[in-house]
Amino acid sequence: MNHILVVDDEANIRKLLEEILREEEYSVASTGTASEALVLLRDVSYDVMLLDIWLPDRDGLEVLSEIRSLETDNKPEVIIISGHGTIETAVRATKLGAFDFLEKPLTLERTLIVVKNAIEAKRLRSENQEFKRQLALQTPITGESVAAKALRQQIRLMAPTNGRVLIFGESGSGKELIARAIHAESQRCERVFVELNCAAIPEDYIESELFGYRNSAIPGGPAEKRGTFERADGGTLFLDEVGDMSLKTQAKVLRALDEQRFTPVGAIHAMSVDVRVIAATNKNLEEEIAKGNFREDLFYRLNVIPFYVPPLRDRKEDIPLLTRDFLRAFGREYGRSRVDIAEDAIELLKHYHWPGNVRELKNLIERVLILNPQAPRIERKHLPMLVHRGTSKRSEDFSTLHQAREAYERDYILKKIDECHGNISRAAETLGLERSHLYRKMRTLGISVRE
Repeated sequence: MNHILVVDDEANIRKLLEEILREEEYSVASTGTASEALVLLRDVSYDVMLLDIWLPDRDGLEVLSEIRSLETDNKPEVIIISGHGTIETAVRATKLGAFDFLEKPLTLERTLIVVKNAIEAKRLRSENQEFKRQLALQTPITGESVAAKALRQQIRLMAPTNGRVLIFGESGSGKELIARAIHAESQRCERVFVELNCAAIPEDYIESELFGYRNSAIPGGPAEKRGTFERADGGTLFLDEVGDMSLKTQAKVLRALDEQRFTPVGAIHAMSVDVRVIAATNKNLEEEIAKGNFREDLFYRLNVIPFYVPPLRDRKEDIPLLTRDFLRAFGREYGRSRVDIAEDAIELLKHYHWPGNVRELKNLIERVLILNPQAPRIERKHLPMLVHRGTSKRSEDFSTLHQAREAYERDYILKKIDECHGNISRAAETLGLERSHLYRKMRTLGISVRE
């Protein structure tokens, strides 16, 4: 449903426009002052604003100029209306960014045509901005491992369909990247991709986030709000961490998926949408079903096309490619070109177990670049202690008790130095050693002060 704001100091004009536009199934709000109009704009996202030039508290063209200067991409298309229109006024309004100019007395046919065209212009502008944002965020699925190649092939096969997708994988493994890649290669690629993290929204608000609300149904919030299902109409809706939804919300999502219809909170009438849903979870949903935490019927609705994203530890051959991709990306961002990484540093990264998966690797590379702004190449010594400790050998990898004891001592000392933020004196005190004794121990175990 499209949202229109009418701003005119004549009550009969406001009433006439409200009646006409509501008959065309638009959602309409109105006010007679510029100050209240600006307050409404802050609370609700309007597609079109019908703005009179003559207002009791402000000049309409001043209001238009202020709207155009707002630091948001979601500004309404503004149609200027006036009973004292001149060519000069119309030209000035156009230069300030007005979509069109209507003279009073308004004609029904002309008004509806202009409003319809303004809505279409707003839709195209919003989609263009969203495409640019998604293009900037989108990266290819990097890697030459069997798992990465299989994911790319599965996306090519399944993306062009309208089947719902359920993506399984640990946190940080790249589930959102897979969802965006599916959308980019789908028949809906020219429409919007809308994301909702179900774990990040409190249970009391997730229903309004999904379906929106009308008539000030949420205390303290704006008069109305479009939910993610409505905003994703014609495109793709990505429900991240869907396993964290409450059973009550799951029931409503199930109905929306079955009927492609839903009723916003506080609304009387249901609305229809055309949405492809991609869901993702880091939970084992079959176990959640057995525990009574997830609806079995919703699981089967979502799990039409299952995707499994393997953790980074299961495709370590992709780590060199991912690392160099991140180095190039962050190098450009921080004005550093041709930052390379030593092979022994790559080997250390490959032996780390990566509990945070690709996201952890990406964050680590950014941190290393920030902390070493002058280094032309990332060396093993630049990598954090966490990586050094995380590559420790297992007990069965040692041939003698002496080797195992040395490895344990090395890891333990590194851990204490890390806890003391690199302060050797404080670490020695924590370990119950003299500082000189700790330095000797570090030399014996091959721990450099830089490390």
